[in-house]
Amino acid sequence: MSRTAPVVGVLLAAGAGSRYGMPKVLAAQGEWLNQAVVALVGGGCDEVVVVLGAAVVEVPEPARPVIAQDWADGMSASLRAGLAAAQAADSVVLHLVDTPDVGADVVRRVLTAASQSPAGLARAVFHGRPGHPVVIAGHHIEALSASLAGDRGARPFLAGRDDLIEVECADLATGADIDQP
Repeated sequence: MSRTAPVVGVLLAAGAGSRYGMPKVLAAQGEWLNQAVVALVGGGCDEVVVVLGAAVVEVPEPARPVIAQDWADGMSASLRAGLAAAQAADSVVLHLVDTPDVGADVVRRVLTAASQSPAGLARAVFHGRPGHPVVIAGHHIEALSASLAGDRGARPFLAGRDDLIEVECADLATGADIDQP
């Protein structure tokens, strides 16, 4: 798979964090946000888009903010906004703000696996449990966007695909999605 356009990290950080008690983009005084941007840039993303909604904050450089005006409609709205901002990407690396122990080493490993696959699809797994980041080749963006609805992200698009590479990353991180403070 040869690169003709940038790899864009799309950091999903638009939710209200109702179970957490506040928008997770604000967690740890913004440290989760900083760590996620560092992980995406250090892992090989040429650009980073931070999708905001419930809380609009300043994002660390070199990231740029994208506001999902309809963020309250669910994860699909946030993901759609991020994908629209990454339309010209060779690959998109989808990541979540609430997985703070996922670092650049995980991003790099998953991105490398995707780049060696004809389909350009790879996702991190932790002890076999699906997680993030997820890499989607640019030629899948339109189909993924069309599949989005409600409070679901890329899972329905990825379900049952035999061309999705699962990349074990439990030796690097837990991949835990933190929902409780």
